[in-house]
Amino acid sequence: MTAHRFRSARRIPAALVALLVLGAAGLLLYDLAAVRADRPAMAWRRELAHRLEVHTPADLGVQVAGGVLALAGAVLLLLAFTPGIRRILMMRGPDRDGEPEAGPPLRAGIGRKDAAQVLRDRAMEVPGVRSARVRMGRSRVRVRATSHFRELDEVRADLDRVIAVGIEELGLVHPPRPRLRVRRRAD
Repeated sequence: MTAHRFRSARRIPAALVALLVLGAAGLLLYDLAAVRADRPAMAWRRELAHRLEVHTPADLGVQVAGGVLALAGAVLLLLAFTPGIRRILMMRGPDRDGEPEAGPPLRAGIGRKDAAQVLRDRAMEVPGVRSARVRMGRSRVRVRATSHFRELDEVRADLDRVIAVGIEELGLVHPPRPRLRVRRRAD
């Protein structure tokens, strides 16, 4: 079973769209019921019918309004299909060694900043590293370290080993590739 990324709930945009659709549908339903009861249509509906008689799809205003509505629809579709929470990296679930699952599968994640902090703390434990900056992406970890003693090749080799072990211990579903840069401290 593959682990899927966490999805954003997006409660506020969904609630706003639902309220907007509910209000428009309710207003239209009320007006249609009023017309069926032999009452005149609401003023906005008469005005809309008049404007639709006068303006054609070739008018600039109609094209701009259609473009704005199409753009709003595209944004809503994009929000609906994207996973959303990209700042959380998926972690592997525990190995159950062939045991039948007692409940729903366990899902775990760690924030990118938190994972970067863990790897930074690991990098600072390497002898010769004076400072380190770690940037965590979905597919790559960028580590910039400054050394103040020891040979740079030795520090880089130790840092490479420590970061590789740290990435493995994070237990990520898709472990990122490390990219190390070690330089001498400028005095």
